[in-house]
Amino acid sequence: MTVPAPSALDAVDVPALHRLLAARRAEMVADLVEYAERETPSDDPLLLTKGLAHLEAWLADRLGPPVERTQYEAVAHGDVVVLEYEGVGDGLTLLAHYDTVWSAGTLDSWPVRVEGDRVTGPGVFDMKAGLVQAVWAIRALRAAGTPHPPLRLVLTGDEEIGSPFSRPLIEAACADAAAVLVFEASAGGGAVKTARKGVGLFDVHVRGVESHAGLDPTAGASAIDEIARAVRTLHAATDLAEGTTVNVGLLRGGTRSNVVAGSAEASIDVRVPSLAAQDRIDALLAGLHAHDPRAAITVSGGWNRPVMERTAPIAAMYALARASAAQLGVDLPETAVGGASDGNFAAAIGLPVLDGLGAVGGGAHARHEHVSVEGMVERAAVAAGVIAAFAG
Repeated sequence: MTVPAPSALDAVDVPALHRLLAARRAEMVADLVEYAERETPSDDPLLLTKGLAHLEAWLADRLGPPVERTQYEAVAHGDVVVLEYEGVGDGLTLLAHYDTVWSAGTLDSWPVRVEGDRVTGPGVFDMKAGLVQAVWAIRALRAAGTPHPPLRLVLTGDEEIGSPFSRPLIEAACADAAAVLVFEASAGGGAVKTARKGVGLFDVHVRGVESHAGLDPTAGASAIDEIARAVRTLHAATDLAEGTTVNVGLLRGGTRSNVVAGSAEASIDVRVPSLAAQDRIDALLAGLHAHDPRAAITVSGGWNRPVMERTAPIAAMYALARASAAQLGVDLPETAVGGASDGNFAAAIGLPVLDGLGAVGGGAHARHEHVSVEGMVERAAVAAGVIAAFAG
């Protein structure tokens, strides 16, 4: 896929789009507040269904009916809905998840509030403001009479738990796109994300041999001794200079203090910045072996999200976004982050991806989660410029 050069924005008046959006600032905030006041925890299918129904009604009001709508029923998770909107030029896929990490009832103790330039509340930063910005970017283009390309909006309800249901649907929805825009929140300083680490979730299982710890200790093969050795090996694989972290976050094992443990298990979170680092960790896990030949080690799990490396197409997407922001007098920064998103899936199949195009603020997954209203207006205008560039 060929990403338009920054010169494609010469025909797009981003400051005019910004003025249109600034005039509708209050409506943008109202849309975010109404959306955030509908709780959508990843583990509550009923609330997710209600939240998705609100979104679809709101989208129909703000953008009109899509030319095509496809819904995939998840049962245990939030459904995936794919909406197609007409346009000219090369089609884009827009990714937005509507689930949050916040449990049902959080709003009772932490209601959504607007205080000057700041909107606080569960999910406003990650990532409800991002979807509001995407929709208003499209509205601004239409209001200005500026063409936009065909748009495929993908709404998912399981991103915060690793996208177990939506991953293949996301990959299919991105496969024929000229580029993918991910409206996840920005990083520190408002930076867009041009690289994300890959995430691996693994379990190490040890089978030992039980025996009486006092009467016959040598008859046993301690699974806990083996898992302790494995933990040291795994933690030693962390390479902060490289950007790789291996964290054993959970340990389970044994039955009684007077029994040589017959089983043990460790749960591991791995973050890698490159495919080379991923291969190194794969080799490490494959090479784990028991110190005592009577014990056995097996590894289960896999790479939850592939690495998103800063490829030439991703760099080109950043250059386009930076040129759009420059029309507003903004020097748009970029960064690499340790967290993953659904953008990792699109990048792994070789597509140009621009991630972190959503809210400016902070506090993801924390009680101080917040977004900047001025940031919403600015980033919606920047996104509008990027979208318009693909209309030719």
